[in-house]
Amino acid sequence: MGRRRLGFWQWFAVVLVKPVMTVWTRRTWRGMEHLDQDGPVIIVPNHISHADPLVSAHFVYDAGRWPQFLGKASVFKVPVIGWILHRCKQIPVERGSVDAVKSLDALVKALDAGGAVIIYPEGTTSREPDLWPMKGKTGAARLALATGAPVVPLAMWGPERIFDPRRARINLRPRIPVTVVAGPPIDLSRWAGAAPSRQVLEEMTDVIMLRLRDMLADIRGGTPPPLWQRTTRPQPDRQRPEAAA
Repeated sequence: MGRRRLGFWQWFAVVLVKPVMTVWTRRTWRGMEHLDQDGPVIIVPNHISHADPLVSAHFVYDAGRWPQFLGKASVFKVPVIGWILHRCKQIPVERGSVDAVKSLDALVKALDAGGAVIIYPEGTTSREPDLWPMKGKTGAARLALATGAPVVPLAMWGPERIFDPRRARINLRPRIPVTVVAGPPIDLSRWAGAAPSRQVLEEMTDVIMLRLRDMLADIRGGTPPPLWQRTTRPQPDRQRPEAAA
């Protein structure tokens, strides 16, 4: 959905939020050309702070698209707030429930309508001490496989200065530097038409997370850690025949 088709409550959200973010942040935006003005797109950011949604929404809006986030279904049931979220085209997600399939249907419907859907593949803020990306969950891969929509990576650094999840501290000073870079769509064509098996979804997710990790390394500098540590089971001691004799 492009900005030209926004409704009243979407414009209200823009008027409420964008001036605050304009004062609160000093922005470096790159790669907006990878977010087409029309057509479905799945946007996958790294997750470093509770301020991420504000920053990524600002970037996506400035790129000419309306950001559609996933939110807990319970929030949509809160009077007034839930009503506004629905009017702003946000998407309720059922978690830990047999109704979770309805969430996928809602996401597919949003993409069929040409939406720009934002999914954090890590599912939560990074637990890495230095906020590098973690191993991701498979929701974004499952959605990409179901719809064929392009998956655009969004690497961010700076929102952790607004709200640091490691110390649970918010910083209210103005013009905090934030950098957001969108990359070209991730090539997932090798899995086109594949059944959504666990192996397929995990392979696709690893490709997504590795792209995000490498993009973040370009922004931050330094050498990122692996997305996960493979555990090895200790081998039992085996006595050689001559030792056992």
